Amino acid sequence: MLGFVLVAFGVGAGKISHHAPPAAFRPANPAPAGETASGPRPASADAVDPGLRSGFVSQRKSVRTHAASLVELSGGKIRAFWYAGTDEGTQDVTIQTAVFDPQSGAWSPERMVTSRETTQRELFRYVKKLGNPVAGRAADGSLWLFYVTVSLGGWAGSSITTMTSHDDGETWSRARRIVTSPFINVSNLVKGPTFAYADGTLGLPVHNEFLGKFGELLRLDASGAVIGKVRLSSGRSCLQPIVLIQDPNRALVLMRYAGRIRPKRVMATTTENAGLDWTPPAKSPLSNSDSALTGLVLPDGRMLVVLNDIEERRETLSVVISGDGGSTWKTVFTAEDQSVPEAQGLDDARYSAAIERLAQATNGAATAAGGYAASVKQVMYSKQGYSFEFSYPSLIRTSRGDFHLAYTWNAAFTKHVRFSQAWLDRRLE
Repeated sequence: MLGFVLVAFGVGAGKISHHAPPAAFRPANPAPAGETASGPRPASADAVDPGLRSGFVSQRKSVRTHAASLVELSGGKIRAFWYAGTDEGTQDVTIQTAVFDPQSGAWSPERMVTSRETTQRELFRYVKKLGNPVAGRAADGSLWLFYVTVSLGGWAGSSITTMTSHDDGETWSRARRIVTSPFINVSNLVKGPTFAYADGTLGLPVHNEFLGKFGELLRLDASGAVIGKVRLSSGRSCLQPIVLIQDPNRALVLMRYAGRIRPKRVMATTTENAGLDWTPPAKSPLSNSDSALTGLVLPDGRMLVVLNDIEERRETLSVVISGDGGSTWKTVFTAEDQSVPEAQGLDDARYSAAIERLAQATNGAATAAGGYAASVKQVMYSKQGYSFEFSYPSLIRTSRGDFHLAYTWNAAFTKHVRFSQAWLDRRLE
């Protein structure tokens, strides 16, 4: 037995000590002006989307819906992923998806990508629950879906499972685990979007919640094997990193603050050498209520971030911008705000009316707004009464230059907001 342990330790140590040669970051490369990934941009693109529009992605009622992730498809459509079930962590949670058509402005009916039972069967191991999905595009054009699976315990006992698709998410490969450690291989979770390295490998931000809360970056080859791993922080205060690439060597990482020391701020770390070295994490100017954030870098180098820019609760969701690499930030617009005194201490009737108004404001064509209120009340009510939640955003900029934002809407639905570059520019005037 001792000999077996020593051999296993030696093999594991060898795997840990092996690192692929360093690679530069690959900044997002928007299509040339006037073109899109699928051909010339329509001359009336701005007329099609002159401002901000919104709607609901998910359609199921009376379920808890959370953790959306967006990815652009090869034809210019947008695919969303999220998880839904009776409650977070219950065995009926499934990974769901739907597709948005910019031409019609409508979402397809949602469908299931995978379930706990399917994942368990394909992994040949017991799976207790599913969690956050993250979609990304590999260098060969294939679509990758990463999601959290737990076999024992809570989220601290999680691992990352992945599937791939070569037809933009219509069909998927069998699920398989990402091996982040040759030993225990637990307590890795995903939330932030993937990014690319110049050599075609894929970057995946992850975080750890076992005996600490800290961020890491994984580098994956074309088969999904981990060929590089770097720690971004230590201690118990950093989760869910996002990577904002400025050029092949420079990047800013922002992380959810899970600590208790005020002021509660987004944690930030930077690199000047493509991730070989990172500065010690420090508090940024952005407030954070222990909730996920997302962001991207615009073609002109400015950074756009979406987050709960408050220190408590998740009642507001803001879009902010920085033109100096993250030193200072300016609010572009507030996507949601229910922090006003009138929104506190609502009784059943007033809360129902408030949710119905928010549903109709999200989608003016929405019918039976009472169904939205009933679903929200079912998942949001607690001993403290009724509250509001807008959280876990996902933001992408498409090849045609417009923006799509999806986020958890009162724990019961996934909301979608889209806006054009022209609309954003007008907000910044």
